[in-house]
Amino acid sequence: MVFNVLTAEMSHESNSFSLLETDEVAFKSRYVLMGDDAITERGQANTELAGFLDVGRTHDWRVHHVLSAAAGPSGKVKRRTFNWLCGPIISAVRATTFDGILLGLHGAMDLEFCEDGEGELLSRIREVVGMDVPIAVTLDPHANVSKEMCALADIVVSFKTYPHIDMRSTGRHAAEILQRTMAGAISPRTICVRRPMLEEVNGGRTDIGPMIERIALARAYEETEDVFAVSVNAGFASADVSIVGPTVLVTGQGDFSAHVAFAETIADDIWNKRFEVLNDYVTVDEAATIATQYEAKEGPLIIADYADNPGAGSYGDSTELLRALLEASVTNACFGPMVDADAVQALHASPVGGRVRIELGGKTDPLFSGVPLSVDGELVSVSDGHFVGDGPMMRGLSGSFGPSAVLRVGGIDILVVSVARQILDTQQFEAFGIDPQKKQVVALKSMQHFRAAFESMAGRVIVCDSGALCTPQYNRLPYRNVPRPIFPLDQAESSPAMAAVLADSSDRPR
Repeated sequence: MVFNVLTAEMSHESNSFSLLETDEVAFKSRYVLMGDDAITERGQANTELAGFLDVGRTHDWRVHHVLSAAAGPSGKVKRRTFNWLCGPIISAVRATTFDGILLGLHGAMDLEFCEDGEGELLSRIREVVGMDVPIAVTLDPHANVSKEMCALADIVVSFKTYPHIDMRSTGRHAAEILQRTMAGAISPRTICVRRPMLEEVNGGRTDIGPMIERIALARAYEETEDVFAVSVNAGFASADVSIVGPTVLVTGQGDFSAHVAFAETIADDIWNKRFEVLNDYVTVDEAATIATQYEAKEGPLIIADYADNPGAGSYGDSTELLRALLEASVTNACFGPMVDADAVQALHASPVGGRVRIELGGKTDPLFSGVPLSVDGELVSVSDGHFVGDGPMMRGLSGSFGPSAVLRVGGIDILVVSVARQILDTQQFEAFGIDPQKKQVVALKSMQHFRAAFESMAGRVIVCDSGALCTPQYNRLPYRNVPRPIFPLDQAESSPAMAAVLADSSDRPR
């Protein structure tokens, strides 16, 4: 039998504390690709869509791909924007009868009218197709998973790597389960177990630490009869929502009491190891001191500004780390990105090779961005900001910082951009004439994804908390909607309130 399958990708990680609302322009600044255009751009790369198509070709599916859309992490998605994205998907399911639906989602989309964007999308689809058409979704492991998502999607499969390098294989995994479901061979459902934490304490990193063993256990359990996928989600702590936090999902059939018991063991491990922190955060001044003393004998010093990571919704215009590096007279260095569209506009109006004085960064939120830096430097180059990745995460995918410029101040080449994106591929420097391998110090804005492309070249890696919007100092953030008590805002696990929350931490299958 040839199956008719609808596919779509729609992704946003919403930072509740961001002052920047997410609208149509935000999505168009990253990508909004319809139908065949999406397949052309993303169908042979490391994407969920590519994985969907791999399986579709194997089983001769008739694939109707609606759209692929994503915006950089930022504030809540506006109602009209969400309706604009959902419209083509809902129109497609109204127009055609599908045997199955396959969606590449994120899992942490917060809307201005609803905290569970993925659940809302699934609800709208179910209103049209009913509960008999199987739906499979893929998630980023930084999803905040709701019980509605698990009730409305039969199949849920998250990436198992952070840095995320298994998007295509995850797409294949979900698609193969969908194939077996459409063929009537299996009847999967998904259960969810959670713990009262803002996130897994190390953000779910899978290069080192306890998540390695958890993922190994998940893969082993997937070999069990009636188990089709196990997903270990770290959660996303920058979302001020009731569904925040780490979750363990099992997509399967048969004995769900056994599936829940297995999920509980991993969730217990996440809870019991909540004080075992892998990242050792340094201040910006400590980072600058290390940079001045560093000798790049085995590769550059990589300084990752964890707190100003645009990949988690920070503004990318914090000036604190750059200030410290400049004050310490660090040389043979590069820094990026500094997000400042106004500065880029002024630089584009200046002669390349000339000297410019400009106010740089610190313009979005003085509480988290610092203050603008007055700098005097040489304008090295200007560009449209386009690049094509060649690393483990972005190989073959195009991206853009928008209009951009390279400004050399003292001994630091600063990449100044218009569109906020975290650094996760060396081409995000190299495309603009900066060779990070030849620098003594590479300062970049990223939490963990930079490791996929930069760690192999590094002589040393340090992680910095600049105090920007994604600071790990969660007590600085004005949480209002997360359930209380919750770790680490509340640490008295022996209290009756915490005990009650721990006792009621599982979502059972429908």
